[in-house]
Amino acid sequence: MDRTQKEATIADLHSKLQDVSVVVVTHHLGLTVAEVTDLRVKMRAAGASFKVTKNRLARRALKGTQFEGIDGLFKGPTAIAFSKDPVAAAKVAADYAKSNDKLAIIGGSLNGAELNAEGVKALATLPSLDELRAKIVGMIQTPATRIAGVLQAPGGQVARVLSAYAKKDEAA
Repeated sequence: MDRTQKEATIADLHSKLQDVSVVVVTHHLGLTVAEVTDLRVKMRAAGASFKVTKNRLARRALKGTQFEGIDGLFKGPTAIAFSKDPVAAAKVAADYAKSNDKLAIIGGSLNGAELNAEGVKALATLPSLDELRAKIVGMIQTPATRIAGVLQAPGGQVARVLSAYAKKDEAA
C-alpha cells in the first residue's frame, strides 16, 4: 500500500467515523475470509459496518473524532464495527463472538465515552432504536384505545338497558 492509498484509507475511515455513534474494537485472530464475509453481511443487515484495519491507520483516522480516546485498544489483529444506531454494531459483534471463539471484543466507545469489553456486551443487551420506538408507540396507543373503550361503554350500557325495558314492555 503506497502513501496515497494509506491517506485515502485514513480519510475514508475518518469520514465514516464522523457519522456514527458507536465503535466496537475486536480482535479477529484466525477468522477465515468466509467468516469475515458472513460477519459483514450480518452487520450490513443490522445497519452497521465491519472493517479489518491496520492499527496505525485506524489510530490516525480516529484523530479529530469523538472516538479519539480508544486509540490504545489498537494492538494486535484488530477490526472495528461501527453504526449510527447505538446498539446495532455491539449487538451483532457480541452475538457473533458468542458463536465464534475467534472473534473477541476488546472494547469500544459510545458517543465518545469509552467502554470496556463488558460495557460493549451490556450495550448489546439493550433493545435497538427501532425496538424502543415501537415500544413507545405501543405505550402511547394503548391508553388511547382504553379511553375510547371507556367512553363507548356507558353509551352501550344505556342502549342495552333501554332495549331490555322495551322488550319487557312488549312482553307485557
